[in-house]
Amino acid sequence: MDHDAKTLLNRREFVIAAGAAAAMTFDPHVQAAERATFTPQWGDWVRWGDQGDGTYCNPVLPSDYSALDCIRVGSDFYAISSTFQYSPGVIIIHSKDLVNWRILGHVADDLTQISAELNWDRMNRYGAGIWAGAIRHHKGKYRVYFSTPHEGYFMSTAGNPAGPWEPLHCVMRADGWDDCCPFWDDDGQGYLVGTCFRDGYKTWLFKLTPDGRGLIKGWQILLDEGEGREANKLYKINGWYYHLFSEYNPHVGRYLMMQRSKQLTGPYEKRQLSYAQRRAHEPNQGGLVQLPDRAWYFFTHHGDGDWEGRCASLLPVTWVDGWPIVGKVGRNNIGQMVWSGRMPVTGTPHVTPQTDDDFSGPKLRVQWEWNYQPRADKWSLTQRPGYLRLHAFKPLETDNLKKAGNTLTQRVLRTSRNVVTLEVDVGDMANGQIAGLCHYSGDCCIIGARRLNGITTIEWAHNRSVTRGPVLQSRRMWLRSTWGLDGRSRMAFSLDGKSFTLLGDVYQLGWADYRGDRIGIFTYNNETEAGYVDCASFTYRYAQA
Repeated sequence: MDHDAKTLLNRREFVIAAGAAAAMTFDPHVQAAERATFTPQWGDWVRWGDQGDGTYCNPVLPSDYSALDCIRVGSDFYAISSTFQYSPGVIIIHSKDLVNWRILGHVADDLTQISAELNWDRMNRYGAGIWAGAIRHHKGKYRVYFSTPHEGYFMSTAGNPAGPWEPLHCVMRADGWDDCCPFWDDDGQGYLVGTCFRDGYKTWLFKLTPDGRGLIKGWQILLDEGEGREANKLYKINGWYYHLFSEYNPHVGRYLMMQRSKQLTGPYEKRQLSYAQRRAHEPNQGGLVQLPDRAWYFFTHHGDGDWEGRCASLLPVTWVDGWPIVGKVGRNNIGQMVWSGRMPVTGTPHVTPQTDDDFSGPKLRVQWEWNYQPRADKWSLTQRPGYLRLHAFKPLETDNLKKAGNTLTQRVLRTSRNVVTLEVDVGDMANGQIAGLCHYSGDCCIIGARRLNGITTIEWAHNRSVTRGPVLQSRRMWLRSTWGLDGRSRMAFSLDGKSFTLLGDVYQLGWADYRGDRIGIFTYNNETEAGYVDCASFTYRYAQA
């Protein structure tokens, strides 16, 4: 049956509309537990991450790292996060202690291997594209499997998690599936668990072909079903098979669940691992990881997104009667959010995600992601060495940034002070061209230069509401966005890189399409395929605590 794509992709509204969610697991102590548990004001993160005194504060990453999974290989931790329509896709981050994270790279360089709808000339997968997946290390190779709601399940392998990764391979071509995870048993046989959200959220176990690139036809087992299941992970620990997932109840929110069995094929028993905790924005989807000292942790996103996206926290795990309880063990042995703890590993360097780029290298730095697969012939790091050259071409819709195919982006962070500055040469812009610095989520906000009738004017715009600035007499300009914990951005321009003039109104960073706000560099031309700008530097300085 044909359904509206937006309705199908908004799984939360789908669950509520279904009306059957009241029959799902519901613990009567949830609301009381939330009231009794201290939760700071959401987003008031003057302190976050490594505190430098042997402790850490959650979130450890106050930024959009959604649908996490995490593994340990030796003394290194690797995690992946969903990237939706952004290219390259499936971001990989690395840590030595589960708290200090750096961006390592990406898995998928070419999103058109998934669908032409993810290309610059379609841009038709907001809220879709690459959803949740899992990373595993098996037989000397790193393996990533992930879901796309329209196209099915895909995988890639690499000898080094920093890449290069093999071209994507489609494991299962199907519509309506999400949140898969591979698993290899002691005998070497591989399996894949995944959920069909279009068919009552049924969760199936499949058997993988020996190369892990396909499914063995005719072999599948139903593990669970019921509205709202997602976030599948499969483990074998101390002789038990554990199926970790999340569940949604409209009266409560989203929370962690687990099934376990002595046999992979079941039967399974089931219990709740954590409370929904709406005041803590529902920590629920992530990966269990064991340290060399045998301690366990859960690296998770907060599933109820805000303007910074679905940020990441680290929760301790306590094993109670063979069940991994996530966070503080509360009433009925159900876990609750914790906001600080001792560092899992000591003596590691204090690092944070990369942001700055002077465009002097042979490649874009790993923090960058294009909005959709870019047009390869319209950007260059070599045409003017030391600069990023962005060529302009027509957007799919006039003056619609979210339909313009040459936008280079980064995640924003929710810290007490954020200052982004772009230095750009606009001297070779063509008539009809606009270029500059942007924010966007559901809305769009830009500060930049527009060339019309041979005149270049500085402007600020929120969607199609424009505030004109002065005529630009020089080639070079500096553009800036500044915001704090409230996500209220003020934009400014400078002609010398030192003295900045505010332009336009306050822009509230936003949440849309399952993503937090983005900061980016853009150009397009409403009239013709002509003109370019040269970006000299991009700096993003944020508060660390």
